[in-house]
Amino acid sequence: MYVAASDLDTLRISLGEGPQVGIKILIAVFLLGVALDTRLSDLRAVICRPLVLVVGVVAQFVLLPALTLGLCHLLDVGGSVALGMLLVACCPAGNLSNLLTHRAHGDVALSISLTTCSNLLAVLATPLAFGFWSARYPAADELLRDIRLDPVDMGVEVALLIGLPFAVGVWVASRYPGLASRLRRPVEVAVLTALLLVIVAGLAARGGIIVDHLDEVALPAIIQNAVVLLTGYVVARLLRMRAAGVRAMTFEMGVRNTALALVLALAYFDQLGGVALVVAFWALWDVFTGLALSTYWRRRPLHGGGRDGDSAAPTQGRLS
Repeated sequence: MYVAASDLDTLRISLGEGPQVGIKILIAVFLLGVALDTRLSDLRAVICRPLVLVVGVVAQFVLLPALTLGLCHLLDVGGSVALGMLLVACCPAGNLSNLLTHRAHGDVALSISLTTCSNLLAVLATPLAFGFWSARYPAADELLRDIRLDPVDMGVEVALLIGLPFAVGVWVASRYPGLASRLRRPVEVAVLTALLLVIVAGLAARGGIIVDHLDEVALPAIIQNAVVLLTGYVVARLLRMRAAGVRAMTFEMGVRNTALALVLALAYFDQLGGVALVVAFWALWDVFTGLALSTYWRRRPLHGGGRDGDSAAPTQGRLS
């Protein structure tokens, strides 16, 4: 039985008002850069495979949080650790999934389409799912009552961080495709670099706190990461998708938008240190496992099989 230390529920971690605002701006600009590479055809491509779209969305906002809730009960984690795990599970797919799918010779068109849909739906789905599933874990529900978290406020936060910049990016991409093509890569690289510098600088001053509690958040995050990756793989196999689609779906489930989760954790749960620590460790571990898995698949040939509509050969898309 794994029991998290109770002091994580009273540990306060804050980067300060200035860095938090800076992170929000950077996340919004980063999503703007991602949206510059998104076309309406991406959404139309998924609509042609409605079963994949519906199952993918339901799995991300229902199945993953449900499995996470079961994992919280199994490990008997503390309230703030459970909130961090559920927050990650209720966030949409991360855009890193597209790059990892490309690296693994997976179906990039499918990956981009599902990531686009899940991030757009997150404006409503993330706060609603997080509020619902958190209430199912007594220790987490008790902490939420003390915080008085308003799902509407969280929804507005998600909309500003995802919906608005994404809409602007798609509009620019459709209206000025040449400009969007030139801006996308520099914007993504610059913002990712700045974001990492801000987070690292802010957490460096609290490095002792992170090290002291690493053993309390690492095991739940590592197990959860393995579970969500396996879930994506199993879902794809049940849909009888071909190899390229299996790889794409695995990363769509396993690579969460931890950047959004970290912003929400710092904005609403800075007095609950376990939330931010779980998300921060999850983000680092997610990159490690994602790179490891994509490297493994990159060295293995694709095999056919599966239903029509899922290409047996990888669709490299615009990331190539």
